[in-house]
Amino acid sequence: MAKQSTAPAASSAPNYLMPFIIVTALFGIFGFLTSLNNQLVSKLKEIFNLPYGPSMLATSAWFFAYLVFSVPSAKLIEKIGYKRTMVTSLFIMVVGALLFVPAANQVSFGLTLFAIFVLATGVCALQTSANPYVAILGPEHSASARLNLAQAFNSGASAAAGWFAAHFILADTTTVSDSTAQAHMLEMPYVYIAAGLLVLGFVVMFLHLPAITRSESYRPTDEGAPKAGRGIWSYRHTVLGMVGIFFYVGVEIALAAIIVQYCKQEGISSLETAGILVTVYYLLIMAGRFIGSALMSKIKAEKMLVVLGILGVIMMFVSMVTHGQVAIGSLILCGLANSIMYPTIFALGIAELGPLTSKGSGVITIGNVGGAIVPPLFGFLADKVGIQYAFVLPIICYIFIAYYGLSGYKPTRAATT
Repeated sequence: MAKQSTAPAASSAPNYLMPFIIVTALFGIFGFLTSLNNQLVSKLKEIFNLPYGPSMLATSAWFFAYLVFSVPSAKLIEKIGYKRTMVTSLFIMVVGALLFVPAANQVSFGLTLFAIFVLATGVCALQTSANPYVAILGPEHSASARLNLAQAFNSGASAAAGWFAAHFILADTTTVSDSTAQAHMLEMPYVYIAAGLLVLGFVVMFLHLPAITRSESYRPTDEGAPKAGRGIWSYRHTVLGMVGIFFYVGVEIALAAIIVQYCKQEGISSLETAGILVTVYYLLIMAGRFIGSALMSKIKAEKMLVVLGILGVIMMFVSMVTHGQVAIGSLILCGLANSIMYPTIFALGIAELGPLTSKGSGVITIGNVGGAIVPPLFGFLADKVGIQYAFVLPIICYIFIAYYGLSGYKPTRAATT
């Protein structure tokens, strides 16, 4: 049986507090941009007069980038290291944000989707590098707690994106009838975002971060642990972790993207008010991650995952069978259920991978493509049977996540010869 790392070894390890703080700030960047893209669904629905399903293609364009670039991002980390990958990703994001200018000028849905895809490509590379970087900056047993703490700031930025969208993208939509004028409302916010990302890219470039290119430099493997010669796809807990991330990202994005329209259906006509409720949704995710990070010193992460998966099922069922404020409130409370899911599944999925950690990160990050598949499917269901009946799809997602916390997370050892 493999031996665990001893406490004295940990005491001689360098202090990673400052690198942790720096990379945690980057978590806020992709949280903000991902949440902002979710808010574009309602805006694009009005600009291009789209039903729910096609409008959800905005989320598909975003998360399809994860399917295409997750594994290449992991290979990029192996070639140039974590820090340079983060800097490169920020500059790619600048290009994506600037593409919103010609998309707005041409009032082109296709070009808007392309701008979203390029921006998401940079976010994918940033996320593929930042998640394992935080996980390996310290003992493996506390990786889930570190990731939940970092992801809490991600959720805080996501909440800020809801406020930003309510005031600068969704505001005054009802008074602007011309689609060209509405499209131009997207232009300046993304110009400012591009400028901020450019500055941040240069800042990170000149900051000192440990130049780690391979994860075994941080966490040497124990006897019997995974070896680099074994294919990453043979690790069941990693592959199931990818599936868990697929369902989690799908349900989080689908619910966030439908909040504005659901509020209108249930009697809240103000888009700004609905945008504030999106902010509350993400604030609950943030609060849950702070609380979860603290509780993980006493409660196992996988057990918390099971409990919150069940909570998500309950909240969705309540929203299905009620109306008005209760239905909306139950949907918003899914933010609390969602809170620790992403970082916990991610940390459990790369557990005990040793030198394969960066490859495992790439595989698990592929699961983000759930945001490209589940929301449009949810949208098409909503078009056919109504939003409330379509909640059966999120219920299925929560059931799988609870299963992963029950048994799917357990690592499998390589066969000994």
